Amino acid sequence: MLHLVAFLLHCLPLAMGHYDICKYWVTTDDGPSWEFYACQPKAMRMKDYVTVRVDPPGITCGDPPERFCTHENPYLCSDECDASTPDLAHPPKLMFDKEDEGLATYWQSVTWSRYPEPLLANITLSWNKSIELTDDIVVTFEYGRPTIMMLEKSLDNGRTWHPYQYYADDCMEAFGMPARRVRELSTTSANRIICTEEYSRWAGSKKEKNVRLEVRDRFAIFAGQDLRNMDNLYTRLESAKGLKDFFTVTDLRMRLLRPALGGTYVQRENLYKYFYAVSNIEVTGRCKCNLHASLCSFKEGSLQCECEHNTTGQDCGKCKKNFRTRSWRAGSYLPLPNGSPNACAAAGSAFGNCECYGHSNRCSYIDFLNVVTCVSCKHNTRGQHCQHCRLGFYRNGSAELDDENVCIECNCNQIGSLHDRCNETGYCECREGAAGPKCDDCLPNYYWRQGCFPNVCDEELLICQNGGTCYQNQRCSCPAGYKGVLCEQSKCDSDNKACNSASSTYLSLTTFLISALILQLRRLLDF
Repeated sequence: MLHLVAFLLHCLPLAMGHYDICKYWVTTDDGPSWEFYACQPKAMRMKDYVTVRVDPPGITCGDPPERFCTHENPYLCSDECDASTPDLAHPPKLMFDKEDEGLATYWQSVTWSRYPEPLLANITLSWNKSIELTDDIVVTFEYGRPTIMMLEKSLDNGRTWHPYQYYADDCMEAFGMPARRVRELSTTSANRIICTEEYSRWAGSKKEKNVRLEVRDRFAIFAGQDLRNMDNLYTRLESAKGLKDFFTVTDLRMRLLRPALGGTYVQRENLYKYFYAVSNIEVTGRCKCNLHASLCSFKEGSLQCECEHNTTGQDCGKCKKNFRTRSWRAGSYLPLPNGSPNACAAAGSAFGNCECYGHSNRCSYIDFLNVVTCVSCKHNTRGQHCQHCRLGFYRNGSAELDDENVCIECNCNQIGSLHDRCNETGYCECREGAAGPKCDDCLPNYYWRQGCFPNVCDEELLICQNGGTCYQNQRCSCPAGYKGVLCEQSKCDSDNKACNSASSTYLSLTTFLISALILQLRRLLDF
């Protein structure tokens, strides 16, 4: 009877969802033992565990107090932001608070009162833990959505950043990319970085407030529009290169590049209506535990997987001591429906079988460490069991550890990257201004010239003044009488030395010509 109860308790969570239980106590002819399964924590609201930072310093309104107006009443600028008054302050924490019905609280930036400088703001969300997204990221803006922004992700706690999605009212103009929708992607392009115009066009602040990263629509490419065929999704997550990592982040960063305009152009005479205001950010996901835990707890200020399968670490990313007979492996969703736990095994003799995954046929015993290690790893592998990739290579996510093509060369652009190494997903560490997995492209507002350099001028924000023209975003060609990076300075300085010198030269030349003319007339008269 007890065995039946235990069996029913085991089957219940499997019927309710995939991979909810890590192990089950079974009795066989050899006696009782644990039977292990691949497992993962339940999805939850990740904003409850986030740390937020906004920059640059001083971008939050209220210090000093500032008035602003809205697009609905652009010339009635009676609203005020004041950090010293609680009812008028708009700090970053208001992006994550619980709002009363009908009363929105929000973070707000300063206004665009320093035109022609762009109004730029970054909002960074950090978890100090790898998480896997399970639903759309939804950002709610008050008083209009930005006309240009981008969402970036990090897989290494903010050390390196990679584009996640671009947003603009004109993708080609803003980022040099054609506009696309997630629903247009195929099974072979489900993890493609796109630019969308769906959330940036002006529709009135009271109508459309949300900007999304459409996670569910990308799931639907494999699982169907109603997400009923989750088995196919889990299969693809195991087999499709880079797909699992696409939905994994440690940090998210929103780069707000241009606020809502309320029309097609900037009204320079009233810049108090241009600003950013974010009332809510929803991020739904689960702790990444490498399919070795079904529970994740918030301990000592950070999320921690409660690891099973003899694993340990914040992400269950290594074997426990005395369970290292073979190298650590993440669990697998396959075979369906319970997956493979790939549990760490108890250590035996130091001279036990040494697993090199076919990348070496020789082993060596290291006396002072009391371990056996593989020697002369091939196929660009390294490590005690040839289980890691050499520097300059990264793991092929679609290949097993014993595949000769398990390690792929990083191929980092020598000019755009800091070095020839990349992270576990193949992304290189880019120099300032460079972008792309291989650092062979430039971020917006940068141009390529044996490396990425910031635009000196353009046709929108860094405008050449006093009739100057912008040449390939690299310099302003100034008309006579003007100088400076943007032709903003007159060649006549405050002391008028240049002007006086020019005037003196002009008068001297004029005097010389008049004297010569008089001398010639006298000669003619004498003649």
